[in-house]
Amino acid sequence: MKTFNIVIVGVGGQGVILASKIISNAAMDAGLDVKQSEVHGMSQRGGSVISHVRIGKKVYSPLVTEGEADVILAFEKLEALRYSHWAKEDGKIIYADTKINPSTVVAGLAQYPDDVDKQLSNLKCQVIKIDAAKLAKEAGNVKAVNTVLVGALSKMLPEIKEETWKEVLKKSVPSKVLEVNLKAFDLGCGAI
Repeated sequence: MKTFNIVIVGVGGQGVILASKIISNAAMDAGLDVKQSEVHGMSQRGGSVISHVRIGKKVYSPLVTEGEADVILAFEKLEALRYSHWAKEDGKIIYADTKINPSTVVAGLAQYPDDVDKQLSNLKCQVIKIDAAKLAKEAGNVKAVNTVLVGALSKMLPEIKEETWKEVLKKSVPSKVLEVNLKAFDLGCGAI
């Protein structure tokens, strides 16, 4: 397997770090080498969160170089646009059709762009929009958006079996929300 580069982006509180850990642990359990790095920034105040995950036979660095991501997994659409330059031309951007106003918009210092979806659709890479909030709600909890997106991403990593993903989910989420997350994962798999 050549090194597969993933950049996960979102807003603080959306579960970016948990998703990053689930992806990393699933890859390790599948016998792959993994390097992970994350930047929390102002995440506790609703700011951007970015995590890099690199998976392969042997991975030497935890950081994905701009323009080299095979997949951008975005939990919010403006974050997808903000980090779109990290994707390869033949890469993919999978993003949740979710809008969360950044602090500058909330403070009245900026406006949320009206054409985010259009700008994303004009990119050279493949762009996949998922109504992840709807699927998470269908699974039983709108907070399971991160698991929906991990399910979608799993379809791009055939080296990691579905059972491995589910075993990692069982170890990663509290038992009281396990069934919701397993269903969210399955719904995400079906969205691709």
